[in-house]
Amino acid sequence: MKVAENAVVVIDYTLKDNSGEVIDSSEGVGPLAYLHGFGNIINGLEDALLGKEAGDQIQATIAPEHAYGERQEDMQQDVPKELFGGVDNIEVGMQFQSETDEGPVMVTVIAITDEMVTVDGNHPLAGVELNFDVTIREVREASDEELEHGHVHGAGGHHH
Repeated sequence: MKVAENAVVVIDYTLKDNSGEVIDSSEGVGPLAYLHGFGNIINGLEDALLGKEAGDQIQATIAPEHAYGERQEDMQQDVPKELFGGVDNIEVGMQFQSETDEGPVMVTVIAITDEMVTVDGNHPLAGVELNFDVTIREVREASDEELEHGHVHGAGGHHH
C-alpha cells in the first residue's frame, strides 16, 4: 500500500537543521505513527511522503513556509514581570500559554530585565529549513475509529 490520504503511516526519522545538528529523532523512542492528510505532521513532510511505501527511505528538505512558517518579529512582546505572578523564578527558555484574541498561544521567554520579560510567540522552528531522513516502516488503512478521531491508535499513536 502507498502513502495516501486516510492511511496510517509509521516512520523512523531524524530531523536536522542546515548545520547538521539533530533537532529531533525517533531513535530510542520508537517510530512515529500518524494519519496522513489530517495535519498530524507538517505539510511539507506529508507532501514528501505521499505515494511512497513501506521500506522506502527518503531525504526531504522542507522550507519554512511548508513547516512552521517564517519568523514574525511582531510575535515578540515585552510584558511586565508582575504578570507572571505565582512564578518564583522566571528563566530564559521557559514556556507559557498566553491567551490572545485568536486563542491560546505558546510563548517562550527570550529575555528578562528587572521589570520586563520578553516573550516570543513564534514556534521555536519558525524560519528554519528542516532536513528529514525518513524510513517508512509501515503503511496501512486507518480504522473507522482512527478516521473519526483524526489520529492513530495503538503502537506509536494515541492511547485512550
